[in-house]
Amino acid sequence: MGPRRIGRILLGYFLRGLLLVVPATVLIWALWKALAFLDGIIPIDIPGVGLLTLLVGLTLFGWLGSTILYQPVAEIGEEVLKRIPFLKTFYGAIKDLVEAVVGNKRRFDRPVLVRLSASSDLERLGFITEDDLAHLGLPKGKVAVYMPHSFAWSGNLVIVPAANVTLLDARAADVMKFVVSGGVSKVDDDAS
Repeated sequence: MGPRRIGRILLGYFLRGLLLVVPATVLIWALWKALAFLDGIIPIDIPGVGLLTLLVGLTLFGWLGSTILYQPVAEIGEEVLKRIPFLKTFYGAIKDLVEAVVGNKRRFDRPVLVRLSASSDLERLGFITEDDLAHLGLPKGKVAVYMPHSFAWSGNLVIVPAANVTLLDARAADVMKFVVSGGVSKVDDDAS
């Protein structure tokens, strides 16, 4: 066995070690920093009180958002945000995205397989977000498909012919998990 082969084997072990250690280390570090920050908000020296305060606060805001008290405050806040050009666009996009993922207007509920080119077998997983694109001046027969990136909370929106889209018989959450994990997560058989 030559020195090059040994070097490649050692490099392979090193990279495999990185793949095992780095994600766990980053997760533990981020959790530690987040908990330390949350605990630092409240000057009481009891571990976890910051996290408990955050959970109670978010629940309280959620309750207020379900009551009559929320509507006037939300309308005033939205009016202010709608008057600031850059923030208006950014706020609207973020609000729509959050609604699409967890709100009443869920949009990532139609997983599809998209052929990217008629001359290629290359396909990507995505979610149909809009069937009618007439408001953009596009002809019938085109659909908007959101394609999330692996290991990120970002993605691309592509416009493709509807004929290039195959609806999948799979749960949207399973497809999103599969894509975001880079294809390494498997579908849970016992998930309902």
